[in-house]
Amino acid sequence: MNYLICVLQQMLKETRTFTQIMFESYTYLYCFITLSLLPSGFTMLRAFSHTNGRCVFHYTKCWHHRKSVLAIRREDVNAWERRAPLAPKHVKELTKMGYKVLVQPSNRRAIHEKEYVKAGAIIQEDISEASLIIGVKRPPEDKLIPKKNYAFFSHTIKAQEANMPLLDEILRQEIRLFDYEKMVDHKGMRVVAFGKWAGVAGMINILHGLGLRFLALGHHTPFMHIGMAHNYRNSSQAVQAVRDAGYEISLGLMPKSVGPLTFVFTGTGNVSKGAQEMFSALPCEFVEPHELKEVSRSGDLRKVYGTVLSRHHHLVRKRDGQYDPVDYDKHPENYISRFHIDIAPYTTCLINGIYWEQNSPRLLSRQDTQKLLVPVKSAAGAMDGCPELPHRLLAICDISADTGGSIEFMTECTTIDNPFCMYDADQHITHDSVEGSGILMCSIDNLPAQLPIEATEYFGDMLFPYIEEMLLSEGSEPLEKQNYSPVVRNAVIASNGTLTPKYQYIQKLRESREQAESLKMSVEKRVLLLGSGYVSGPVLEYLTRDSNIDITIVSVMKEQLEQLTKKYRNVTPVHMDVLKHEEKLSSLVKKHDLVISLLPYSAHPFVAKKCIDNKVNLVTASYLTPAMKELQESVEAAGITVISEMGLDPGLDHMLAMECIDKAKEVGATVISYTSFCGGLPAPEHSDNPLRYKFSWSPQGVLLNTVQSATYLKDGEIINIPPGGALLDSVTPMDFFPGLNLEGFPNRDSTKYAEPYGIQTARTLLRGTLRYKGYSRAMGGFVKLGLINPDPYPLLSSTAPPLTWKELMCKLVGIKSPAEHHVLKEAVFSKLEKDKSQLEAVEWLGLLGDELVPAADSIVGALAKHMEMKLPFGTGERDMIVMRSEIGLRHPSGHLEDKFIDLVVYGDNKGHSAMAKTVGYPTAIAAKMVLDGEITAKGMVIPLTKNVYGPILERVRAEGIMYSTRSIIKQ
Repeated sequence: MNYLICVLQQMLKETRTFTQIMFESYTYLYCFITLSLLPSGFTMLRAFSHTNGRCVFHYTKCWHHRKSVLAIRREDVNAWERRAPLAPKHVKELTKMGYKVLVQPSNRRAIHEKEYVKAGAIIQEDISEASLIIGVKRPPEDKLIPKKNYAFFSHTIKAQEANMPLLDEILRQEIRLFDYEKMVDHKGMRVVAFGKWAGVAGMINILHGLGLRFLALGHHTPFMHIGMAHNYRNSSQAVQAVRDAGYEISLGLMPKSVGPLTFVFTGTGNVSKGAQEMFSALPCEFVEPHELKEVSRSGDLRKVYGTVLSRHHHLVRKRDGQYDPVDYDKHPENYISRFHIDIAPYTTCLINGIYWEQNSPRLLSRQDTQKLLVPVKSAAGAMDGCPELPHRLLAICDISADTGGSIEFMTECTTIDNPFCMYDADQHITHDSVEGSGILMCSIDNLPAQLPIEATEYFGDMLFPYIEEMLLSEGSEPLEKQNYSPVVRNAVIASNGTLTPKYQYIQKLRESREQAESLKMSVEKRVLLLGSGYVSGPVLEYLTRDSNIDITIVSVMKEQLEQLTKKYRNVTPVHMDVLKHEEKLSSLVKKHDLVISLLPYSAHPFVAKKCIDNKVNLVTASYLTPAMKELQESVEAAGITVISEMGLDPGLDHMLAMECIDKAKEVGATVISYTSFCGGLPAPEHSDNPLRYKFSWSPQGVLLNTVQSATYLKDGEIINIPPGGALLDSVTPMDFFPGLNLEGFPNRDSTKYAEPYGIQTARTLLRGTLRYKGYSRAMGGFVKLGLINPDPYPLLSSTAPPLTWKELMCKLVGIKSPAEHHVLKEAVFSKLEKDKSQLEAVEWLGLLGDELVPAADSIVGALAKHMEMKLPFGTGERDMIVMRSEIGLRHPSGHLEDKFIDLVVYGDNKGHSAMAKTVGYPTAIAAKMVLDGEITAKGMVIPLTKNVYGPILERVRAEGIMYSTRSIIKQ
């Protein structure tokens, strides 16, 4: 009789007419009388489901039903999981019906064990006697008991990779699995779910998050007094906190500069309704979606505005802009969402509760969000202490927690421990904070666990009507012999060691997904490119030929980023200074398979450390500096490949040398001399300035090279040139191309290449730099004046008063400023030791004039910026690369041979410069070889071995980088 009362109470909760209730009551009474007339020890148990006011009965014979045992297992997957599938009131009904209920002990469960004991349950660890074991979340694989009935949220119906081992174990142990998520009525609507409480908790959380976000943006708001959902004993306490905040809002205590607040709720199910229920505790007004634009601009600041979004509000067919619900259900791929156009620009906070399926339009993509986050223009009356919002869309609470779903960029759920993160659409990264630029994101996937008692009671009310029929059978019995209702039968994922017919697609989905992922892992690679200068073009052009390579390019130069992403496919731009955003750089490195650094060489150790930390390979074109060498052990310990010296010089010079040296060794020859000179120059017709030089490379690096020290070997004697400019006194005319009028000077330490080249027998070893005649002399003048000084110079900092070149030169030559032009000129001329050509270069660059010195950390940094503006390649002008290597060989016969290797490359008028090609293509080719597994060596690598330089030289020739060799044999 108690059970009949329970059933009547259930019907009264639903929408029934008096006639329906009376009819069903008589029906139940008939069943009860029939049950009482059955023989002793025999009971007819009934399972029922309600569908549109109809009650469907299923009868099963069962002897000695008191022996049927139900077990409520302990939740042990997540520390925050404090729910249970049934509350004590449900256990009490089951025990009254004669069932034995076991509850595994758990101090974490929100409802105390004594309440279950009071309801008639037995608290014990061993639940092996139960025929049905129920929980909320999945059990660990090692806790499964063979051939039992289990009911829980398995999260396997999409072949979710994380839960496939669990499904395998369920099949192996011949367990019958009931999945709550698939308990649906004839319309496909879920009849057992926590949905409402996900919405309630999610709404509380995002209001708390908004309080924090507003504070980070400079605004104290009433939302600061709302806590996270789990901080409240129950939802009533949370409602009161929200009402208190609402009262302050109604008093006009929201900052005026933030404007009216608008909340958009997607979906019309229990999730959305739960969120709306909590939202209604605020002084709110619901408007239609088309009214959102108006209220976002001129709404009442003493209230907040909400709108509920259905499909027809934002979905349109691609071909005609219309929405047809029947057609949409059949062909969702033919539709697009206008949410980012019609709704999002007027939304403060989005509460997303819609389920997303493959081929359905997304609500928001990354590209959509980039446009939405464009900063708004400040009003004329805006004040520092009362800032306007940077953009309208401030927060997204994705209650659906569907990663990569309707919110494309929500790729990882947040947690109750760390509920919020900021998504920066411009940089396409997330960071755990409520500060910085971007959108506040909250996407917790176990929200009801924050209100565990109410969620348990709510869920139990929905599950209870189906418990009995799940309990009636043993998991070892054949499924086809069970007389389950459609709701229960359709929720059986696995039984008797196989997937049920309805869910056999899981295996196919799993196989196709695993195959796709395997293929993806083998061909799809992610490259992080740091730097957007001249060299980045050929790197992108080469790598993007492979459609399976996705590239993220990071740079401080926003215009360059925009141009590159328009020109090349599969390229994602990130506008950021990597040296100032260490945490963001680390986050980016972690998401990629390989990093290419085109930053100045001084930045490479910083980048390399991030690659080491995240075990990501690195390729650079710069020298393997001492600072990089110090990381050798760390690189090897991380098991990664770090390739350096993969450009032109260093790079192609190594490869061309090693190709020749290795061939010589194959015939028994020894190397007795090696010289190599290389230079990036303007084409002769464009060398029309006192330096005979223009910049297609880092100006600061070029300038600093002139004051570096140098060491080389000549005729068995080591020659050391000290730093500070003495290098420019060691200039030698280069006549191998007489028409070019070249000069050369030593470059760094040449002797260190004797061992890696394997040419310890060489008596001459020299690597140098080529320039047009006159360059070194002009640079010598800058050295004399102290302009090639890398030391910090505070007077040029961005915070110091502006300084003109004339004023700076007065300081450098030691005269009082301001000085007459002729006085300064004479002082400078004297400092230059009366060298007219050097004075000409100084005057030509405007260093005696009133032009402002660019802000920089050092004088040489300022000069580099100035030269970059004064000496760029003009439209239609091209550069040129010249390299000459000479290798002296002694053959076993005693014959001597001189090998000459010449490389001359011109830039394209409307394409890549010669420098960009000769640095970019080798770098890109090496990167591709690492991605494809052609280069597998771990540790620090430079291109000195045949397995590396051989393929690269072959492939650069295919890119039009041609070189020639010739020999002269001496007796």
